[in-house]
Amino acid sequence: MAQLSNRLQRLAPSATLAMSQKSSEMKAQGIDVINLSVGEPDFNTPDHIKEAAKRAIDDNYSKYSPVPGYPDLRQAIARKLERENHLHYLPSEILVSNGAKQSVCNTIMALVNDGEEVIIPTPYWVSYPQMVKLAGGEPVFVEAGFHQNFKMTAEQLEAAITPKTRMIILCSPSNPTGSVYNQKELQALAEVILRHDDLFILADEIYEHINYIGAHQSIAQFPGMKERTIIVNGVSKAYAMTGWRIGYIAAPEWIVKGCNKLQGQYTSGPCSVSQKAAEFAYTQSQACVEEMRKAFERRRNLIVELAKTIPGLEVNVPEGAFYLFPKCSSFFGKSDGETTIHNSTDLAMYLLEKGHVATVGGDAFGDAECFRMSYATSDENITEAMRRIRDVLAKLK
Repeated sequence: MAQLSNRLQRLAPSATLAMSQKSSEMKAQGIDVINLSVGEPDFNTPDHIKEAAKRAIDDNYSKYSPVPGYPDLRQAIARKLERENHLHYLPSEILVSNGAKQSVCNTIMALVNDGEEVIIPTPYWVSYPQMVKLAGGEPVFVEAGFHQNFKMTAEQLEAAITPKTRMIILCSPSNPTGSVYNQKELQALAEVILRHDDLFILADEIYEHINYIGAHQSIAQFPGMKERTIIVNGVSKAYAMTGWRIGYIAAPEWIVKGCNKLQGQYTSGPCSVSQKAAEFAYTQSQACVEEMRKAFERRRNLIVELAKTIPGLEVNVPEGAFYLFPKCSSFFGKSDGETTIHNSTDLAMYLLEKGHVATVGGDAFGDAECFRMSYATSDENITEAMRRIRDVLAKLK
């Protein structure tokens, strides 16, 4: 009997995409579902960026682009890093890919050998451990739960490092929790990394601009860390450009060359028109970024306020991104007479089927006690979704 490769058998499907698909199927049946499962801004791409894309089409940017991205875009990214992050990168230290997701996967595939370990704090974005497995590596999970605001400590990191450790993956602001590592916390992690030779950190900073506590901090800022850090970022979240598929890494040139070699074999350069739009996004007014950030902050305040009124939920205050990750373990073992909740995935399915609100169980993110809600939607949707959640959870006894 024909079988898929062992490599593919190691992978689990994306739980976030699965929940989004199920909610779409219910909507297609005429059911009024509020989708809080997907991590996507509900804003449209700003008009000035769309106009740049239209000009690119008229200017015949319709040919294959260079594998690492257009030089002008890489220069624009280098200037952005200098201007906003006070980090100096040459265009040759930047590689543009088909979304930040490919940037993460490129990095892992380029640096991790069979059997090498990659430290991933939990909760984590669903794809990190799957990508490590795809590369033949071993994900090593460090539990950073609700009680510590979902942030790994330097002591925890030091305890998890072995001679096989090759990389740490850190997402700040975080998907799925919204937690943000401050400068002091990052410096403590950097000091641990620098004590170990040939240890790298993949710093996923895709939510950089959706930050409610002040200026974004990058771990690459500390002496000696730029040589150990692979920054991953892109235009999807800050500029509401998820479908344009433009992400990048900023890293030591030898790593960029390795990722370029890899990318050249399986996708080549990203979409030409999207690159010209991204270049415009980085080089023109950033007012749209702040406008959207303020809207997300208002929604954050709203969903936290409403969630705190729901008996049985424990709620922290996320400092960035657009997710709430409340603790729901008090409902485990409870039933409405028809359905019994055993875990957070059961709870998410219950909320979808009985409350018509799509969320994602925390099991998929490595934290079985919580579930994820995205508040990248309107105030009205948030208010109505939380009313529905409150009502259906009240039925569990």
